[in-house]
Amino acid sequence: MRRNWLIWAPLALFAFLGGIFLYGLVEPKDEYVRSKLVGQPLPEFSLPAATVGVQGLSSKDFADGKPRMLNIFASWCLPCKAEAPFLEQIKEAGVEIHAIAIKDKPEDVAGFLAEHGNPFVRIGADMDMLIQLKLGSSGVPETYLIDGKGRIIHQHIGDIRAEHVAPLLEKLREAQ
Repeated sequence: MRRNWLIWAPLALFAFLGGIFLYGLVEPKDEYVRSKLVGQPLPEFSLPAATVGVQGLSSKDFADGKPRMLNIFASWCLPCKAEAPFLEQIKEAGVEIHAIAIKDKPEDVAGFLAEHGNPFVRIGADMDMLIQLKLGSSGVPETYLIDGKGRIIHQHIGDIRAEHVAPLLEKLREAQ
């Protein structure tokens, strides 16, 4: 009797592992690491200017009653270059955009802005990615919408494209 159970053990193990494999195929995968801070206040931070001619950035810059965007970018990031014209459209719609430059030299940020335009009011330098990690950001580019009280109301992961502009503007209008 004991021997019959041992014969079926490999088949049961195979069926169990096969079930786990099938679950992994059927269950949709979320490719993004979402911030747990959506709906929470922006963490406190103060960053020096990322390059000459721009002001640094502090969490205090977000709590004056006016909704804003916070864009996390890097000069070496190709999708950041691709989203630059759409950030310009958002700026032209009257949105104040602040930025955090990740692991960037001041001269590289200046070159990026000269080549792709500067839609940003302030740009803070986050050389060690400490503020990026505090925000729950997993990469660049990434954009946060901040209400007038300094609370994160939306996280946009990846580059902003033409189809994202209107929905982002609408979310900011709703936050007023």
